[in-house]
Amino acid sequence: MPKVNPIPDSGHARGRTRRVSTSLAEINVVPLVDVMLVLLIIFMVTAPMMQRGVDVNLPVSVRANAVIGDRVFVTVPSAYHENRMVYIDNEQIRVDALQERIRQKVENQPDKQVYLRGDGAVQLQDLMEVFDRLKNAGIQRVGIVAKGPGER
Repeated sequence: MPKVNPIPDSGHARGRTRRVSTSLAEINVVPLVDVMLVLLIIFMVTAPMMQRGVDVNLPVSVRANAVIGDRVFVTVPSAYHENRMVYIDNEQIRVDALQERIRQKVENQPDKQVYLRGDGAVQLQDLMEVFDRLKNAGIQRVGIVAKGPGER
C-alpha cells in the first residue's frame, strides 16, 4: 500500500506538501495461491485413480445378499496355491500371519464377523484352510461372499 510522507517545511506556502512512495518489500501472494490451487485440483483428481483393489473373480449365486455395515474382508486370490498370500481388506499378508492379524483387527468389534472372498479358481481345500485359520482366531461368524447374477 502506498505511504504518504510529509515533505519538511522549507518555507514555501505553495507547492506540493506531500510525497507518495511505494514500498518494494511487500510480497504478492496471488501467484502463490494460484499455483497452490492448481496443485490441489491435480491431487484431488489423481488420488482416486491411485487406489486399486484386489482383482477377484467371485463365484455367482442367485440368492446372494448385499453386505452392509462395518465389515472385514479376507480375500483369497487365484495365486494362493503358489504363494500362500491372502488379503485383509487391501493389505497383502502371508497366511501364517492371518490368525494374529485378524484377531487384532476385530478385537474391539462386538460382532466378530469376517467375510471371506475367494476367487472362482481357488480350490475348496485352500478356502477351507483359510476358513479354519479364521475360526482359530476367534471369529464367530464367517460369511462367504458371492456376487449376484447381474453384478460386476
